[in-house]
Parts: sequence; C-alpha cells; structure tokens
Amino acid sequence: MASTTKRRPPGKLGAYRAKRDFARTPEPAGRVRRRPPAGTQRFVVQRHRARRLHYDLRLEIGGVLASWAVPKGPTLDPKARRLAVHVEDHPLDYFDFEGVIPEGYGAGDVIVWDWGTWEPADGRKDPERAVADGELHFDLHGEKLGGRFVLVRTKTNADGKESWLLLHKHDEAAEPGWDPEDHPASVKSGRTNDDLRPKKERTAAKKADDGAARPPRPLRFTNVDKILFPARPGEAPVTKGEFVRYYAEIAPTILRYLADRPVNMHRYPDGADRPGFWHKAAPEHAPQWMTRWRNGEADPGETECYFVLDSPEALAWVANFGALELHPWTSTVRDPHAPTWALIDLDPGEKTTWDELLLLARLHRTALEHLGVEARPKVTGRRGLQIWVPVTEGRYTFDDTRAWVEKLSRTIGSLVPELVSWAWQKRDRDGRARLDYTQNAINKTLVAPYSTRPAPGAPVSVPLEWDELDDPGLRPDRWTIRTVFDRLADAGDPLAPLVGMAQELPEL
Repeated sequence: MASTTKRRPPGKLGAYRAKRDFARTPEPAGRVRRRPPAGTQRFVVQRHRARRLHYDLRLEIGGVLASWAVPKGPTLDPKARRLAVHVEDHPLDYFDFEGVIPEGYGAGDVIVWDWGTWEPADGRKDPERAVADGELHFDLHGEKLGGRFVLVRTKTNADGKESWLLLHKHDEAAEPGWDPEDHPASVKSGRTNDDLRPKKERTAAKKADDGAARPPRPLRFTNVDKILFPARPGEAPVTKGEFVRYYAEIAPTILRYLADRPVNMHRYPDGADRPGFWHKAAPEHAPQWMTRWRNGEADPGETECYFVLDSPEALAWVANFGALELHPWTSTVRDPHAPTWALIDLDPGEKTTWDELLLLARLHRTALEHLGVEARPKVTGRRGLQIWVPVTEGRYTFDDTRAWVEKLSRTIGSLVPELVSWAWQKRDRDGRARLDYTQNAINKTLVAPYSTRPAPGAPVSVPLEWDELDDPGLRPDRWTIRTVFDRLADAGDPLAPLVGMAQELPEL
C-alpha cells in the first residue's frame, strides 16, 4: 500500500537559484539547513526597491526562509489588509542580506528593515503544513513589528502564483494608522535604501558620520605584485593584488560580521613571513570616506578612533594597508558595553594534538545541545578552534558572558583535566590546551570569520556546521582565499543564521 505521508518536494531552493546568477549578484546561494528545534524561529523583513518598492516578509520554516512580497509593507494597524504574494523560498543566509542587486531578477537595493523571532500562535499545527494548507497564525517579536499576524491564501492563478492576505490582530501590540514608511531605517546598519544607491543616482553624495563623501569606484593600490603570503607546496605564492581582490569579493559575506563594529587590525605590511604588529587606530592619512568611530571612554594613551568597515572599498583599502587579520569587537558602536556574541576560544598548547582539540570541541557541542543553546564552531585558519554563541544585544554585560563561558568551559575541562590547563602564560601550561574565556571583554577580540591568517597559502578562518567536527578531512587551515569560495558555494555560511539572533543564556 502506498504511503499517505505527504512528502516535501525536493530542491526547496531550486526556484531561488534558477532565477539568479551568483557570479553577478551579491545574494547568497545558500543551502537548506536543518536546525534543532528551539521553540522559536527567526524572521526578517527586507525593504526592497526593485522595479517597484515592496517589503519581503521571510519566516524561518523547514530550513529555509519562506517568503512573501508585501507591496505596501506589514503594519500594526488591525484595520489594514495587505496583499502578500507568496514567492520562492530563500536560503537562511539571506536573513541579514543588505546590498544592491544588479540588473536581472530583483534588481534594486535591499535593507534589513526588521528582524527578530517568530512562533506559531497558540501552539497551532506545524508551520510547513499550515503554509501548505493556506492559513498561518503567528506571533512576531521584532524591533519594529510585534504581536499576532495572520497570513491567509486567497487565490492561486493559472501559473501557480499565490495571493495571500496579511493582517494584524486586535491585541496589545496593535497600533491604528501605523505606517511602515514612517520607519525607513535598517535595524542592522541604520542605513536607508537611499544610502545604498549608487553614487551616480543620488541627488547628493551620502555623508559618513564625520561628514565625508563615499568612496570613489576605482581605488588605487600599490605594489600589487608584491608577495604577501609564501607558497604552500605545489602552489604559487599569494600576491598583494590577489589578497586585495579576495577582500573585495568576500565583502558580502564578511561584512555581516563587521557591520557597526570597531575593528582591530593585525598588520603584516612586509608579508606573512615577517613580524606583524597590532594597529587599532584609523591612520590620519586614511581616506575621509572611510567610516570611523570615536571611543569617548578611551583613557589617555588608548586608541580613540577606530575604523568601522562597512563596504567592499573599505575592505580593499585595509587590505592594501597590509591588514592580513581583521578582529571585530563583539559589541557594536551602538552600545560598546553590550556584547552580541559570547566567545569560546579553544587554544591548543604545544603538545595538543588536533584530535584532542576536536574532542574538546565535541564536548562543548554536547553541552550546548543539552542546554538548547545555538552556537557554531569555527576553524581559525591556524591551529585552533572557536565557538561563537549569539546573545541578545543589550541583555548581557561582558562580565555576564565571561562568567557564563568560564563556568561552561571549567565544567568541560574537569572531564579531561589531562588535556586542559588554566594557567595564564603558555610557558606554565605544560603544553596543554587552554579554554580561554577571557576574550569576553570590551575591546578583546578573536579573528573574524573569513579573515585571512598570516601563514603560507593565505588560509582563512571558516565557520562550520557542528557535524563537520566529525569529518576526518577537517583541518584548521583547510581553506584558503583560493578555495573558500567553492566552500561557500557548496555549504553556504553556517554562522550566518546566528547573526543578530536574540538568545538568552540558560543558568548553569
């Protein structure tokens, strides 16, 4: 007898990918991901000025972003009825996408107008089933939108295009007359769609916070044939020109980890095989169009003015400046004392083997899964591993995140004391690994995802899915600037779904 179980159609992202040329558009290719049930999922609303202005409502359902185009935008007004056209599913990597889509499908500028979490209302049926049946009741918990919404399918035309109705219920969050156009700024970057428009289309040049103009389109680079990274066996060395081009091309991916954050640079102007040095201050000779942030709390002698890297041009400039490593703060310029990530740094000792480091990472995986905490591991590009845990911005202090990570790591370290030392200095650790919780402090940083590291071949720090810790071919320096784009095309960015995630840390 044939099964009566309804199977989901294969290739959820097939329609999305078929409409896009990822060699031309900065949009992520992505993949369908299964995340462990957490009770709530994320949502995003993007304001998209294509041929016509509209808002894209996207709900995380079944490993993708189920999407509706809402021409007049969602509203808190319970009397308003909004048309919502069901469009193709988008990858989870699209959650924080901002940028300009070139000519072709969906050409125009996109900002993250709102984001947060959502949940089915009153424990209603499975969301995938509800969407298939044409009626979804859900609660939003965003920065602009809140309360109960309903999506109802009204008709399906001959081509299969579905028209839905979006409305807000009469509840405590309802607000008569509420207009999304009164709230135009991005919740991610603070920018408007106008800020993303090409310079030639603007009525006036956009000014940065210090009043400077945006970058000129070509930039001038020096000594592009200079070797910055020695060769790996069987490969050619990496030149400065190739390195600058890498940061320009990886910009749509890496900028999600740099947005609104001061950046500490580790510079190697003479190449990765020569000594480097930390450079935190934005140099006076830097172009005025580069965004800066001034730390009004800096003590005498401390850095006051930092770069905030917010464009491909800015990344290319610091690459030309010899910044081989980029280390963003774990807090933003909005509130430097409020971390958005809790960091677990698995720092190997001289005697620590790769298998031992993987064991420590898997123990953290088990603990975090038991606690119901969302996190992702990341190879550093050198010898180590890190685990990045998103936390609700403004909910915790650095003292809070440091204490939580310390308690977790000390519990894990007690299971394998022969592998772990808590000594501060490496010389006192007898070659053992340190589970470093001290990076959870203001202006303490770890290398950014997709930043290069100063080693032969230009290795890159790359986020992982948890199950990749079991891959026998995994190595901390497995990917380089020449191979990481194939990795992104095949696997997407596993850490991207956690950017901006609101998450409470459970008691330990």
